[in-house]
Amino acid sequence: MSSPRHNPQKKPTQAEFHPRNRHQGQYDFTALIDADRDAGAVALGHFVNTNPYGDLSIDFANPKAVKALNRALLKHQYGINAWGIPDDYLCPPVPGRADYIHCLADLLAASNQGRIPKKSNLQALDIGTGANGIYPLIGASCYHWKFTATDINPESIANLNRILLANPQLTSRIQTRLQTNHDAIFRNIIGEDDWFDFSMCNPPFHSSPDEAREGSKRKWENLGQSQNTGKLNFGGQHAELWCDGGELAFIQKMIQESQLFATRCFWFTSLVSKASNLPAINAALKRAHVQQSKTIDMQQGQKQSRFIAWNFLNPVQQAAWAKMRW
Repeated sequence: MSSPRHNPQKKPTQAEFHPRNRHQGQYDFTALIDADRDAGAVALGHFVNTNPYGDLSIDFANPKAVKALNRALLKHQYGINAWGIPDDYLCPPVPGRADYIHCLADLLAASNQGRIPKKSNLQALDIGTGANGIYPLIGASCYHWKFTATDINPESIANLNRILLANPQLTSRIQTRLQTNHDAIFRNIIGEDDWFDFSMCNPPFHSSPDEAREGSKRKWENLGQSQNTGKLNFGGQHAELWCDGGELAFIQKMIQESQLFATRCFWFTSLVSKASNLPAINAALKRAHVQQSKTIDMQQGQKQSRFIAWNFLNPVQQAAWAKMRW
C-alpha cells in the first residue's frame, strides 16, 4: 500500500504515475503544510521534519501523520475540505488511488473513439467505498463524474456523508448507498433505473484476520520498524482488509453477480493486487461468457498494480451506449 518513496531506509524515488495524475515527483511539503494549516493540533506541519537526505518528509509509520498528509493532499490538489476518517479505518495512499481513476478515463476513451465521455452524463459505481471515499472524491473533482458510493459498513457511509456536507460542490455528484445484504455486491444496489458507465472496486485483499496481521507486519518491516503494535499505518477494518477467500473469491463472486446486470453497466472493473490470481480470474470471466475483458497495468516506481475490466455488451450495443450516453 506504500510506494518506494515511503521507505525511510531508501533514497526517495520518483514514482511513474499516469500523465494526468497530479502527484508527480516528490511531495511539496511547503505547499501541503500551508493547505492544512487550519487543522489545528493535528495539522500536517506538526509531523513534518527533515529526513536523512535533507528533504522535508514525515514518519510514514505514524498513522496520524499519514492521515494528515492525505487531508493536505486532498485539500491542496482537489479542493476537498475537512477530509477525515475514524481511527483505525483504511487511510489510502492518494497518488496510487488517483491512477486507477485516470486509467478508467482512458478505458472509457478507448470505447468512445479516443475521447473521454462527456462529464455531465457519466455515472460511476464504487463498490466498497470505505470511510475515506477516495475514488468518488477524486473522480468527481478531476472529471466531474457522478458517483454512487456503496459500502456494507454504516459508519463508513456516515463518515463519507460528513465529508460531503463540508464539500457542497460535490453533493450533486456523489450519492451514498448502504449495502444491507452482506452476501451481495451489485444486488440490492443497482436498481431498475440505474445505468452505470463503469463500476470500480478495491476488494478486500486478505482471506482472514491472521493473514491481514501478517500483511501488516510485512508493511511495518518495509517501513523500517522491527516491532509494532499490530496496527497498520494505513489502518483498515474487517471488510476493508479481509473476507472469506480473500481477493480472488471476492472478484469471482463479483464476476458471477455482474451477469445479473449485464446491460446496466458498460465496464465492470476491479483492482487485482496479486498477479497470481489473474489466471483464475480470467477463467471466471470465460465461464461468465463476457464479451470483452482487459487487464490494465499500472506501474508506480517499484510498485506494480493492475485492474481487470470486463463487459457483456456486443459491438452494436457498445456503439449504441456510446451514442446515447457519451
